[in-house]
Amino acid sequence: MVRIGIVAGEASGDTLGSGLINELNKQIKELSIEGIGGDKLANSGMKILYPMERLSVMGITEVLGRYRELKNIRDSVLKYFINNPPDVFIGIDAPDFNLWLEKNLRKAGIKTIHYVSPSVWAWREYRVKKIKTAVDLILTLFPFETAIYDKYQIPNKYVGHPLADKIPEEADPQTAKTKLDLPQDKTIVALLPGSRLSEIRKIAEPLLRAAELSLRENPNLYFISGLVNENSLNTFTEIKNKVAPDLAVNTSVGNTALIMEAADIIMLASGTATLEAMLYKKPMVVAYRLSFLTHFIVKLLARIPYASLPNILAGKMLVAECLQSSCTPEMLSSELNKLLGSEKKQQQLKVEFTSLSRELRQNADLQAANAVIKLIGNNRND
Repeated sequence: MVRIGIVAGEASGDTLGSGLINELNKQIKELSIEGIGGDKLANSGMKILYPMERLSVMGITEVLGRYRELKNIRDSVLKYFINNPPDVFIGIDAPDFNLWLEKNLRKAGIKTIHYVSPSVWAWREYRVKKIKTAVDLILTLFPFETAIYDKYQIPNKYVGHPLADKIPEEADPQTAKTKLDLPQDKTIVALLPGSRLSEIRKIAEPLLRAAELSLRENPNLYFISGLVNENSLNTFTEIKNKVAPDLAVNTSVGNTALIMEAADIIMLASGTATLEAMLYKKPMVVAYRLSFLTHFIVKLLARIPYASLPNILAGKMLVAECLQSSCTPEMLSSELNKLLGSEKKQQQLKVEFTSLSRELRQNADLQAANAVIKLIGNNRND
């Protein structure tokens, strides 16, 4: 029996973890997995010690407000895995939570892997030293991340991004529109305010008000929105009823990928969703808001001028970023209108996105599974 511990802190980690488990199940006959995750990890066979939603919180000051709860969960999970040691522990993203766990589990003699590099290339490079003490291996999603870990002599493996493997090179928006029963003669604009409730509360209002503004100039627009679960949908609906009660928005749960495929343009929160939109070759406008203190700290420590993954991967400003004080209905609507009014700009973005997407297709789930199995094998030979 091979035992693996996993902690995933949000929806993207839940997806990464389930893909990894599915590949491991193909290669390991008897596999026991337990930890923190969401529905996808649970459906892949993982025993859930705590639901993933307990960890989903955005920003430095936001975390402080729930510090006691998060610390209790972290301490409980550490004690559980020390008393029931897995062959390897895999922390998926959530670096502030997982790196502490990994460091202490490693001290106890448990092999540790961190899956998804913290954004040390963007800000707080000093965290690399902390990572070095916490992990036996780090699995990275982007090719430019290898250099920084090699620089600090930290074992690392670039596996590519699983989303790039799953999303077809050529999307089929017409079929997606049919599946969602969307009008074929309208310009479909997706409003995606994020997967965390804290994100939705900050970003839904400017997205909705921007949609209202753009609709006045472009009456052929049709708005859709996909939320990750019922709680997210209820929060989004409450905000919409308050700030844009007359705006028609087709909302649903659990089919964000299909919504992206169907959309002509996407307005969305910065994060993994921007990568997914890029892989679908969709022109986009990126929005994001943090608390004042969190934003101040991030700006103070930032090493790159971009927030969204398409811009970071390209090393230039491909897509509009409306961040913090620029995350207003007026700015968002203005950027959306620029895309709506320029077919040339939309096509240029699709060409750039195609090139970037090909670099990320590496069969990531398989590569990650092979790296885990290799480390487990080395562990058992220690």
